[in-house]
Amino acid sequence: MLTEEQIIAAPEDDYMNDEQLAFFRQRLLDMRQSLLTADEDSTISHLDVERPADESDRATQEEQYWIQVHMKERESNLIRDIDKALHRVRIGEYGFCEDTGEEIGIRRLLIRPTSKYTAETQARRELQTRQYAAA
Repeated sequence: MLTEEQIIAAPEDDYMNDEQLAFFRQRLLDMRQSLLTADEDSTISHLDVERPADESDRATQEEQYWIQVHMKERESNLIRDIDKALHRVRIGEYGFCEDTGEEIGIRRLLIRPTSKYTAETQARRELQTRQYAAA
């Protein structure tokens, strides 16, 4: 299995060769497993919580619950993004921008393996989203 350093040092014409795809596939699988394991651990610990009698303690507990719900939603979305990235690995489209077809880039994928757009395309999409939201 390649290391990050080897992937970064690889010639540009080796972009998303079989070894690089295997590296990112494993990284995505590890991320997915880590999220699922953390989810199991937090679900089990959350089952043991009793409702406190004090009103302020209940409010604090409820706020913590909603923070946990928000975190679970984010984790669920990330797992879905990981699954989509794994699908792109299987069909040979991983590492290429969904909008432009350009290479996303090894460094960007090392930082965010679920990336589906180049940095420029992502910035443009976010700008458009903000502009439409402000209108």
